[in-house]
Amino acid sequence: MKHHRRFILLLALSLLLALVVSACTGAQPTAAPKPAESQAKPTEAPAKAEKVTLNVIMEEVPDYDIVVALTKKFKADNPDIDVVFDAMPYDAMRDKILTSFLAPKATYDIIIVDNPWMDEFGNAGYLTPLDDYIAKTDGYDYDDFVGPLRDIGEVNGKIYGAPYYNYALGLIVRQDIFDDKGLSAPATVDDYVKTVQSLTTDDFYGAAMQPQRGYKIFEEWKNWLYGKGGDLMDDQGNVIINNDAALKALQLYIDTYNTAAPPNSLNWGFDEALRAMASGQAATMLSYNWMLPTLNKPDGPAGDLAGKFQLYEVPGGKAVLGAWHWAIPKNSQNADAAWKYISWLTSPSVDKERVIMGGAPIRTSVLQDKEVWEKGFGEQYYTTVLKILEDAEPLATGDHAEEVIDVVGAELNAAVAGQKEPKQALDDAAKQVEEIMNR
Repeated sequence: MKHHRRFILLLALSLLLALVVSACTGAQPTAAPKPAESQAKPTEAPAKAEKVTLNVIMEEVPDYDIVVALTKKFKADNPDIDVVFDAMPYDAMRDKILTSFLAPKATYDIIIVDNPWMDEFGNAGYLTPLDDYIAKTDGYDYDDFVGPLRDIGEVNGKIYGAPYYNYALGLIVRQDIFDDKGLSAPATVDDYVKTVQSLTTDDFYGAAMQPQRGYKIFEEWKNWLYGKGGDLMDDQGNVIINNDAALKALQLYIDTYNTAAPPNSLNWGFDEALRAMASGQAATMLSYNWMLPTLNKPDGPAGDLAGKFQLYEVPGGKAVLGAWHWAIPKNSQNADAAWKYISWLTSPSVDKERVIMGGAPIRTSVLQDKEVWEKGFGEQYYTTVLKILEDAEPLATGDHAEEVIDVVGAELNAAVAGQKEPKQALDDAAKQVEEIMNR
């Protein structure tokens, strides 16, 4: 019994020692394995792509309807991108665009930039450079855009705008009247003045002009300035708008207004000039090249006169170039989607379709396309537009172009109205432009 008790005691001590060692080494009892199905993670449904909405600001003009119609195709092919337009009159656009630039989040993902704004917006850092986007877009063919249009969209070596619409001016005439009288399109400003004076009678006028204060008169008269060998500034950046060439151009312009334009048209813009042509009141006008299709449309404003109008280069050959460009604000949160839409709309194939529908041409290939000639407005029209675009120059450039246009246009209108002598008006314009440029 004594040995048995000793055995029991030794056994108990051994068990106690084993428990102590186990506790010291951290050994844990092995857990039973979980069933296989409890170890598998449930399959997650793929995340649904979030729809992007692109807000676009545009001028409320006929081409807006063409863009909206074309955009239906883009939206059908890109269901993850919606495109919403905010169309408005020109005068309302600039303030809304500037407000969007200064907001933490852009109101507009895509804007159209008028050429007097391009340098200002680009230099201020408001716009997204497009160079990398263009380089990575297969088949976009940026060099196909007519050169002077490309130049407008480039600021300090970077591309900020994709050409959308040209506003280059040309000479539109009543071809039937010119044919009846054996007249050719005038090649010089002096020839033009003589021609329109010869066509003026008591109730019919040789020229429907747009001497409206500000943008419109400067836009029209600068074609005369180019035709007389003048310009706003010389190659060194000196203001020369009051030199001899400018004075001769203004004197001729005023003489034409007084002898060959409808009376009381001092405040006319291009809308009023177009109505004068369409109603058979005038024989010629210097205006946007795409006014010709408007006048020649069978169901357009000219009625029975449709088809009787022809387009030529402006007298002297060098025209004022206006243009709209598509651009992406720097503070847009949808830049990639915005470029996808812009590059689609301005691609060679879609731009061709837009021009056939009546949009203003911007690509050389489209202007030379025989299908465009046949379905659009004829070979003569498109080849003339190409000549106009290739030798055209913007109305004004630089950070203060908008202000320059306003002050020069005000002085020109004062001269036509007889409020100032032509020389005084040009001297005053030159002084103000110099002050603006030296800020």
